[in-house]
Amino acid sequence: MERSLQKTLEQRRAEQAWKDIQSVLEKDESFKKKYGSLARKVPMLVLTNGLGQTLAFLRAKGEKGAQNNEYEILFQHLSAWTMSQVAPEAANKDLLNWILKNDSVSYRWATAEALAYLVWLKRFAEAELPTEEE
Repeated sequence: MERSLQKTLEQRRAEQAWKDIQSVLEKDESFKKKYGSLARKVPMLVLTNGLGQTLAFLRAKGEKGAQNNEYEILFQHLSAWTMSQVAPEAANKDLLNWILKNDSVSYRWATAEALAYLVWLKRFAEAELPTEEE
C-alpha cells in the first residue's frame, strides 16, 4: 500500500502555527507572556467582533513593522497564513487590506481559514508560552 506524503491542510496549519510559536520563543520573557495572552484571546475576538475588526484592533495596537510588539507580530502571523491560503498570488500582502477590497464570500472564507489557523496557534501558545497572569 502506497502512503501519500502530501500533508493535509490541517497538518500545514499546525506546522505553520508551530513555527510561529517557535519564533516567539526566541523573544524575551515579557514578549512571550504578552504574545501568549494575546494568542489565547484572538480567536474569541474574531468570533465576537469579526475578522476585520480584530485585524483593525491588532493593527491599531501594533507598530507596523515592529519586531517587539506582540500585536504586530500576531497580525503578521495571522495575515501571512491566511493570505497564503485565500490569495496565494498575493501572499505577502496585508490581510486587512485584502478583505476590505473583496466580497463577503471571500471575507467568510478568510474568516474560516483564520479561525482554523488560530485554533492551532492558541493550542501551541497554551503549551509553550507563559501568560501575563502567570
